[in-house]
Amino acid sequence: MFDTTLRDGEQSPRTSFSYEEKRDIAETLDDMGTHVIEAGFPVNSEAEFEAVADIAASTDATTCGLARVVDKDIEAALDSGVDMVHTFVSTSDVQLADSMHASREEAVERAVRSVEHVRDAGVEVMFSPMDATRTDEDFLIEVVEAVSEAGVDWINLPDTCGVATPTRFARMVATVREHTDARIDVHAHDDFGLASANAMAGFEAGAAQAQVSVNGIGERAGNAAYEEVVMAAESLYGVDTGIDTTKITELARVVEAASDIPVPANKPVVGRNAFSHESGIHAAGVIENADTFEPGVMTPEMVGATREFVLGKHTGTHSVRKRLADIGFEPTDAEVREVTRRVKDHGAEKERVDDSTLEVFARDVGITHEDDTEEVRA
Repeated sequence: MFDTTLRDGEQSPRTSFSYEEKRDIAETLDDMGTHVIEAGFPVNSEAEFEAVADIAASTDATTCGLARVVDKDIEAALDSGVDMVHTFVSTSDVQLADSMHASREEAVERAVRSVEHVRDAGVEVMFSPMDATRTDEDFLIEVVEAVSEAGVDWINLPDTCGVATPTRFARMVATVREHTDARIDVHAHDDFGLASANAMAGFEAGAAQAQVSVNGIGERAGNAAYEEVVMAAESLYGVDTGIDTTKITELARVVEAASDIPVPANKPVVGRNAFSHESGIHAAGVIENADTFEPGVMTPEMVGATREFVLGKHTGTHSVRKRLADIGFEPTDAEVREVTRRVKDHGAEKERVDDSTLEVFARDVGITHEDDTEEVRA
């Protein structure tokens, strides 16, 4: 798992991490056992350089700095003390013509020169043919073979504009593997909601690493989400990533606060609804056995979250009975039905039913509370 929250994640529109926030996020990622942390773009500013250098010096994870195929970028990344330099050049015709204003030949030349620059410095080097999924296949292979001859360690295949589908992405990974001995890394964007699926397809096709960001933040619609890819690998594929997944929810909240990008309630793994139930049928099943209406192979405890039974318009008697018992009431069946009716009516008006509201309903109905029983005994 190659985390790019501090680089691509911070490139989210209207997002900027302070020095302290970058350090806090990096420390949490490191404590969890994240394999690679892309700490930033060292040449970008003096403050960025200092943050990358501090993260490189204070973490056990492999640290990475981004660099264009430009000598000053490469030197800044090397001077920051990172363990890996990630250099990139556009390879799609549209980006070469209208962004880089360079020819294919110039792109290959710059890529090779930059890879050799990093390799000669004795630092691990990753190369990205940017916009790989919109690059002519023959030219993509040409670039891959050229940087492979130059001694590249990693080739990252980026779906820069999020246009890949899992099948096509897997096919591209498999094709590139036939033309290099370097390890393959994948970087998927989420413009069509396929980023995490594409990352997993990359793994299935033989990629050794995926670039992810916490909560999926990043350019435009974001990246493959750290929490989704890690938990898919762990729970669906049975892979021991070595990452402490019990801190995933904590990490998500730290990044949510620092990025000022709210986590949607229905966000997989870390959204507040991920392990919440309101529907009567679902709640009744989960109360009996959580595997009935939850994945089973992923529990809230695995990601440091808690299960919640939400009371509202769709609530059934099982949830109401459990919640009443949790706050100390001892209802009869008839009392549960009456409180449930009130909960549904309240929820239909889009009013929140919390424990204080539920207690009011319970006392109105005349349900015995355990404290009342103790007073009678005394």
